[in-house]
Amino acid sequence: MKQAIRAFGIAIYVLWIVVMVFTVTLVYSATQLGVDLDTENSQTSTSGGTVIMSVPFSVTNKGFYDISNLNITTTLEETNGALVSNSSTVVPLISSGNKVDATHKISITLNELTSASLSRLLFNDTEFAVDLILGLSYARVVPLKISTNSTMQWGAPLHNLAIGDIPTPQYHNSSHVETVLPLSFENHSFFNLNGNIRIEIINTSNQKVGSSTIQISAPSQNDYSTQLPLYLLVGSGSLKEARLYFDFPPIFSYGPKVMPIE
Repeated sequence: MKQAIRAFGIAIYVLWIVVMVFTVTLVYSATQLGVDLDTENSQTSTSGGTVIMSVPFSVTNKGFYDISNLNITTTLEETNGALVSNSSTVVPLISSGNKVDATHKISITLNELTSASLSRLLFNDTEFAVDLILGLSYARVVPLKISTNSTMQWGAPLHNLAIGDIPTPQYHNSSHVETVLPLSFENHSFFNLNGNIRIEIINTSNQKVGSSTIQISAPSQNDYSTQLPLYLLVGSGSLKEARLYFDFPPIFSYGPKVMPIE
């Protein structure tokens, strides 16, 4: 019996040594983890109405144990807390002593920006709050999670959208007069705008008294201005507002954007 108790005590002692060694080497291994996000060489592209920011990254495992299920998750939120994007990248296994190069893709679905909570992002530059969470498992059993916060600049595709004064109309025929509507904006976004802008003119009696459609091409990071031809009904009365409809397939469609006519 005494021998059994003694053997049991030795087993516990050995177990504690193993646990302590494992803990020390695990902590050491955690300090040997290297994660490098290469944001300077990130690239932006569009595909099917989605803006994709590709950020290269590398993970170096100099520790004693394999890393499994490495997960990088980024969430982007607008200043009012509305969720803009939630993107994840998973690396199944990084063996001890190895380095893995991969790409984390942050996706923003532009059609979602036309929702009531996010439509202001079409017209206003802002900053996104970026939460980055890194999760992994050491030796397949010990989870580790690291999080960090930063900001990201957002450039609106229709920044500073404005309409100018409508010149005095001239008679076109017995039923219509013709004029133009000056329109301008700044494309601060990552992508080009190619498509159509349709405009409806509403008078103070809430009647549609004219409309026009124009095809535009507004390159990224450039200003755009044009004059939309307008044909208004004779006797339209006082004009109240312009209703703008934007159609830039496959990126996004939005409307109406109501702008007062002064």
